Amino acid sequence: MADTGTQIREQIRAVLETFTHPPRAHVQSFGCQLNFCDGEKYKGILQDLGYELTDTPEEADVILFNACAVRAHAESRVIGRLGALKPIYEKNPRLVVGLCGCMAEEEEVRALLRKSYPFVKLVLGAGAMERLPGALAEIYRGEKRAESLDFTGLPDESLPTVRDSGFQASVPVMYGCNNFCTYCIVPYVRGRERSRTPEAIEQEVRVLIGQGYKEILLLGQNVNSYGRGLDEAISFPALLRRLDAIEGDYFIRFMSSHPKDATPELIDTMLGSKHIEHHLHLPVQCGSDRVLKEMNRHYTLETYLKIVDYAREKDPDFGFSSDLIVGFPTETDADFEGTMEIVERVKYDNLYTFIYSRRAGTKAADMEFVCTQEQIAARMSRLLARQREISEDFNKRFLGKNVRFLAEKRDPETGLLLGKTRHGLVLEAPGTPEDIGRLLTVRVTGVKNWALSGELLREDSHAE
Repeated sequence: MADTGTQIREQIRAVLETFTHPPRAHVQSFGCQLNFCDGEKYKGILQDLGYELTDTPEEADVILFNACAVRAHAESRVIGRLGALKPIYEKNPRLVVGLCGCMAEEEEVRALLRKSYPFVKLVLGAGAMERLPGALAEIYRGEKRAESLDFTGLPDESLPTVRDSGFQASVPVMYGCNNFCTYCIVPYVRGRERSRTPEAIEQEVRVLIGQGYKEILLLGQNVNSYGRGLDEAISFPALLRRLDAIEGDYFIRFMSSHPKDATPELIDTMLGSKHIEHHLHLPVQCGSDRVLKEMNRHYTLETYLKIVDYAREKDPDFGFSSDLIVGFPTETDADFEGTMEIVERVKYDNLYTFIYSRRAGTKAADMEFVCTQEQIAARMSRLLARQREISEDFNKRFLGKNVRFLAEKRDPETGLLLGKTRHGLVLEAPGTPEDIGRLLTVRVTGVKNWALSGELLREDSHAE
């Protein structure tokens, strides 16, 4: 009969009592916000088992890399960092090194670990977070390797979490993806869409706001398809309205949205709210309908622009950011010109740009390139240069206005606070260390291509 959770914890704690020093664990996450959110849960599980958390791998008795599989280059960096842990393992043979998350789902990666990195003893897939205590117990019982790709669906709501911040908190509302974009591996490693219940989400958010958190970031591979798989019918805008009704002084942000599911109701909900930002991260990926079809994106530029125009008609200051892929295999010069045109048309506040990265197992991996890497690099340079000009010019719409922003950090040398406004824009302003973690009002006095700058208004002032 399999050991119970209580028995497993007792087995691990018995081992930890034999250590001549306080047992320590180091967790490092790579990739998307959901991965970092998972990393906070791994920290919570390890702390609950009796480990102290450390930022120093050399001090650790357990080292977990929670890694993303979206881009091949990032994956290579994680493999390199795993290799750098070998000398630490040789000094501490009781060290448990583990790879967790999406990257662990790939058979090629697991085969590489078995062949070249035998000191990586623990491997957990993206849906196997709750298997961590059992896997550790197996290793402490003498197993050479513990590997689990068991898919547990939604994480247990009772899993402990160690937050990396005392004023910003990430809250997953759903997991997985059903879209199967031809360049993306996420549906294969994260599974199909599953939504948490609105009651569980609301309870978590209420607790966080009661603890003084000032920013709640709702997460999902495609947050605005929230509700799929639930017994009750509920949409993402309905969830937002439910959370916005919670009393307190805080911002609600969310990512990422898929254009095919972005609706006027979503925009109306955002603009009619007390706490939700007036900014939408809406990945367009490319400015060519032909390429969008080959990407399997399920929308056209016309339908994409309809939601942009609807938002800007309601609020001319409404902010948009986006993801753009440059150098998709079939992208021609004409296709890229379309990308430049939509950047001009929308006037994004910020772009997250990526050169296409071939991922084995996706449909796009079998497509032939019609352009050279030199052409792709030139396109990227041109896009970035123009976006910097657009951002600086469009940011001028806030000059002279009072805006609210959350001070996230402070440069001790310049004394400048750095954070984001309700419109999703980076802002810097002089302030004190005590201002970090507060929602403040700032009068905008200057603009750059990446940020606003301004002066703190210490008295209550109306903010845009």
